[in-house]
Amino acid sequence: MAALGWLTPRRRSATARSVLAGEASAEAARKSARNTPEPETAEPEFPVLGDDRAAAFFDLDNTVMQGAALFHFGRGLYKRKFFETRDLVKFAWQQAWFRLAGVEDPEHMQDARDSALSIVKGHRVAELETIGEEIYDEYMAGRIWPGTRALAQAHLDAGQKVWLVTAAPVEIAQVIARRLGLTGALGTVAESVDGVYTGRLVGEPLHGPAKAEAVRALAAAEGLDLSRCAAYSDSHNDIPMLSLVGHPYAINPDAKLRKHARDKDWRLRDYRTGRKAAKVGIPAAAGVGAVAGGTAAAIALTRRRR
Repeated sequence: MAALGWLTPRRRSATARSVLAGEASAEAARKSARNTPEPETAEPEFPVLGDDRAAAFFDLDNTVMQGAALFHFGRGLYKRKFFETRDLVKFAWQQAWFRLAGVEDPEHMQDARDSALSIVKGHRVAELETIGEEIYDEYMAGRIWPGTRALAQAHLDAGQKVWLVTAAPVEIAQVIARRLGLTGALGTVAESVDGVYTGRLVGEPLHGPAKAEAVRALAAAEGLDLSRCAAYSDSHNDIPMLSLVGHPYAINPDAKLRKHARDKDWRLRDYRTGRKAAKVGIPAAAGVGAVAGGTAAAIALTRRRR
């Protein structure tokens, strides 16, 4: 049995060195525990079920729908002989230049706005609404981003209201909102008298800061708490609107918005690549054709055929 003596524990008092070794080991264990990453906790559920003081605001162009609503609407108007090919080409080129150069010439923009209004002047609001329904089926229904549509549905399923917020004419925006089952839409309002367009705007196009003001006004009227609301957009022009809410999302963002979202730690979703990312920017090229189209028909609502 002597050979097995090494298995038998020996009783002996701790020396100063052994105490030091034990203390050092214990301290090392504590340090290791402190440096061990905490398990990731799941994000709080959002949207919050039953929070009726929360709502969601979605930009339309390139956020909910691929391309610009006015471009698709313009295609439908062109098909219906509202304006000539040369007008569409001219405006498409202007929009492409604006987007590539990053500069919007005030005179060109004023011309674009005036032209867009001239095409609807004298037409009945009901006529444009009916055409909008047809054009949605022809050109828009198949261009809705499924990912963004799912985000909107999540808010609806949570019992919250969901609005589109767009520079497109409110009549077009309302058609799209209704077809998607959303609550409603905020859009640019063209003046009408007795149901006929006058060729003037009420205020200005719902763009940039104007969107933020519209959301603020609607929130006040609806009794919403903006810190509990969400907003979704692809464009840096909508930073004022996104900054209003407690839950801003960058969807298919342009370069400026992607950078801003990173700096502010906003959530990001990019459906152009078929990928979903949170708080991470994913570069994606936008086709110049779609870019050009965006205003091509904003202004494609433009010249009445002579």
